[in-house]
Amino acid sequence: MTRRPINAAPAALAAALLATLALAGCKKDEPAPPPPVATPAPAPAPAPPQEPAAPVVSVTSVDLGNAIGADNRVTTPATTFAPNDTIYASVATTSSDPASPQRGQLTARWTYEGNQAVDETSQDFDFTGTGATAFKVSKPDGWPTGNYRVEILYDGEVVQTRDFEVR
Repeated sequence: MTRRPINAAPAALAAALLATLALAGCKKDEPAPPPPVATPAPAPAPAPPQEPAAPVVSVTSVDLGNAIGADNRVTTPATTFAPNDTIYASVATTSSDPASPQRGQLTARWTYEGNQAVDETSQDFDFTGTGATAFKVSKPDGWPTGNYRVEILYDGEVVQTRDFEVR
């Protein structure tokens, strides 16, 4: 039996290939990056304490007449007056909190024929629950005949108007 010499190049190449495959098979997977950590949202700031709503005063009615009672209410409502009448406006008010005293200012603005100022009077009020405030205008030498208006303002804002006539 004769032996043939082994060609060393193919054997070396085969050994290198086997070593590369062995190393590739043993390679460990890199660990995956950790998942992002969710940052909790900051807790909402506590709401500031709410002050109770201020009681609301409402003008519930305005009556006109030529006489007024002790309770500041018109005794006989009217919308037509004589030239020598004293004219009263009774302004009824009520509060959303009848147990708490209310303060404010009512104003009666009287005009003639749409834009001619006749009188403007303001009164501070202080009441509990409901009340009436009286305003009056008079003209000793007599009112000119024509159309008039009274505007009632509460703390500077017009809240009611009434038209009337002098004949």
